[in-house]
Formats: sequence, structure tokens, C-alpha cells
Amino acid sequence: MDIFSIKSIAKFIAVIGIALSLFFATAVVVGLYYGEDMSSFVIFDIVLLLCSGFILWILRDYEVKLNIKEGILSVNLVWLLLGVVGAIPLVLYSDISMVDGFFEAISGFTTTGATIYSDIEALPKSILYLRSLTHWLGGMGIIVLGVGLFSLINPSGSMALFKAEATGIKMEKSTPKIKDTALRLWGIYLLFTVIDMALLKLAGMGWFDAINHAFSTISTGGFSTKNSSLGYFDSYAIFWITTIFMILSGINFLAHLRFLTTRDMKSYKSEEIFWYLGVFIILSLGLSVADIWVDSDSYFHALTHSFFTIASVMTTTGFATLDYSQWGALAISIIFVGMLVGGNAGSTAGGVKVIRYIVLFKNIHLQFKQILHPRAILNVFIDGKKISPFVITSTTGFIFLFIITNMLVTIYLFARGYDAMTAISTALATVGNIGPGFALSGPACNYAFFGDIDKLILSFAMLIGRLEFYTVLLLLSKDFWKKF
Repeated sequence: MDIFSIKSIAKFIAVIGIALSLFFATAVVVGLYYGEDMSSFVIFDIVLLLCSGFILWILRDYEVKLNIKEGILSVNLVWLLLGVVGAIPLVLYSDISMVDGFFEAISGFTTTGATIYSDIEALPKSILYLRSLTHWLGGMGIIVLGVGLFSLINPSGSMALFKAEATGIKMEKSTPKIKDTALRLWGIYLLFTVIDMALLKLAGMGWFDAINHAFSTISTGGFSTKNSSLGYFDSYAIFWITTIFMILSGINFLAHLRFLTTRDMKSYKSEEIFWYLGVFIILSLGLSVADIWVDSDSYFHALTHSFFTIASVMTTTGFATLDYSQWGALAISIIFVGMLVGGNAGSTAGGVKVIRYIVLFKNIHLQFKQILHPRAILNVFIDGKKISPFVITSTTGFIFLFIITNMLVTIYLFARGYDAMTAISTALATVGNIGPGFALSGPACNYAFFGDIDKLILSFAMLIGRLEFYTVLLLLSKDFWKKF
């Protein structure tokens, strides 16, 4: 790596550090409003701002040039920075270890929603807000925020970063300038957050809870201000509002952007959205039947909690209205399927993403036809567009890496002595950025019982899942470091 690459990466990280310190300052405001002693937080935030500002000042005259390698390395370094920087306030104000803080911060920024806190309601308001804020910043991708800011300094460096953080198979370029796309996406993100927050307030939440849960919902994160998550509020209105916004947040934000720009519903007429909504409805109805079968609940009660639960696990949000692990084997099986599906490419949701399953199954169908008609020239089409062999290969590789990573984490946890259900569901919940699993890591539990090494491994599992495998695993390739 030459000095120019180092300067490019350092300048980008400095911009992220400044942005982070400014956002963190809002947590100071929250703490002061509720009468908390924020002196340690203020000192930490000032140090972060000064260090980042000093690096930016030193490199102020340096013209940044980022290729795809620098972009990928920058993404990885930024997410590690988020884990460390995000951990410090948690350590200062909630009496936890640095490892616990790193786990919680990574869980926040990756929008996983797995927590090590046993008594969330005992935490200071500033920390509750900070946890939700990490979700909100990480939801659309801190790198998209970075692109929007960084391109103001140097537009030529934004494209490589945008490619490195893309949350699907392909992040389309919706406007002539990547900066404009990033800022418009954040505008929609903010709009959804404000609307969700207002509706939650109207439904009976206090302003503080409404803000925090709106942050967690739109980012499909899952951190709550209550020990029993949204189940605390026991409100059908709140449950349905959150269900709707979880589903909206699981849809490609570029579709929302096109709709708000053109007012054309064709923006939502894609195969991915069709199957996403179809699978959601089928699984929700199936879970409703399982719930009624086991608990003999009313139809409306079963539909409400089932639609909420499937929306939560499919979009990898991780909220809970009750302990669904008590619904029996059939219900757990249905929820497991939902955990495997994920949201849309280009959404804040994690997981495999629906579009990859569409590509996979269409390719399998094509292979069947090719066997029957060996001389035929066949292609995979999605929404009338031909899918390139590279995309098909990349999709297959992603799903393979998803399976292998889950297997490795499961084997590790099982070898550590955890039961099979805990090991399997925890691996899926962390790699898929879902949050709660089953058994010891179920919706009524937390991750505090894991050892420090376990938490670090699960933290990196969340990072690998959030950055969609290739971005992280490329660092292990010798070819990546050649001619850097």
C-alpha cells in the first residue's frame, strides 16, 4: 500500500469521524434534557471531533483518489472504527466491559439488534437514545452517508465507495451524481422516520419512545427502550403501524425514490417486491394458523402478532411483541423460514435478500431446461431484463458463503457447549443481522451469557453479514493486496 492510498483512506475515515461526533452530540443533548451528567461523554465527543478534524486539516490540500481496493478497505476500517468508537460511551455510562461495548455497538451499527443488556429500562436515556441512533445511522449504510459528505469534498472518490457498500446485487445509479442519490435516499429515510414517529406518538407512545422505536423500525434494527420490546405497549395500533413500516423499510429504497419522484406505481411492480410481499403474507397466515392451533387465540390477535413477527424476522428487524418461541414446533419452523428470506436489495434489511432467491431458482429452472434442450440458448430474465452470467455466479457464491459462514459459527458455538437450537439460531441471527434467535438467545433473552471470545466472534459474524461477505472476505485474498 502506497502513501497516497493511506492518505485517501485516512481522509475518508476522518470525515466519518467528524460526522459521527456531530451525531453523537445529539445524545449529549438528550442526556442534558433528562438531567444526566454528560461531562465524560462531552470530553469523549470533543476528542473524537478534534482528532478527526486534525487529520482532515493535515490532508486538506490532498486530492483524494479511491479505487475499488481503497474503497473496500475503507469500508472495513470504518465499520471497525464504529465498533470501537460506539463502545466507549456505552462503557462509560453502563458499567460494561469493552468487549460488551464493542458487541453492542457493532450490533447497533449493523442493525442486528442483539443486546448484552439484561435490564434495558435501567439504562440512562442518553444511552438508550445512542443505541437507537447507531441503528438509524447504520440502517441505510454509514458509507452512503459518507459518500454524501465525502463527495462534497471530492466527487471523484464516491463511486468506488458506493459500489463497496451496495446492499444488494447492484445498487443502481438513480441520478447523474452519486452524491445526489445518497442525499435523496437519506431524505426519504428521514421522511419515513418522521412519519413513523408521529404515528407512534398518536398511537399512545411518549415522544422519547416514539423517536427511539422509529429509528429502530426504519433501520430494521430492533433495539427497544423496553425489556419486553414492543410487547410492553400492548397496543394493536402500535403493532400494526410498526408492521407496516418494517415492511416498507424492507423494500428497495430506490423504488421509494422513484415513486416519490415520478408518482408512478410501476416503481413497485418488480418481481422481487411481488415475491417479497407474497412470501410475507403466506408465512404470516401460516403462523396465524399455528398460533390459533396452539393457544386458541382470537383471529385478530393471532393475525396481529403473526404479521408483526414475520415482518420482524423477514426484514431482520428483531422486534418482538411476545415470546414466539413458545408457539410450538410448527411456528418455529415458519419463523425460521422467514429468517432465511430477508428483505429487498437496496433496503435497510439484512439476510440473503429475495432477489438472490429469484436468481437462484430461475437459474435452477434454466438448468433443467438446458438438460432437456442441450442446443437451446437460454438466459435468465428478471423484470424483462437479461441477467449476466457474472451476476448469477456472484449470487450463487453469496448464498454459498452465507451457508458456510452460518455453518462455521454454528459449529463453533456447538463446540463451546451450547445446545443445537441456540447454536444454529444464534448463527443465523447474527450473520443474517436479525438479532433474536431461539432457546438461550430467544426474543425473551439476551446475549450477556456468551463469553468474551464468543461475543467477538459473533461481532465479526454481524460485520461479515452486514457487508455481505465479499467486502470482508476479499481482505483475505492475496490478489487483493497485489499492486495495492
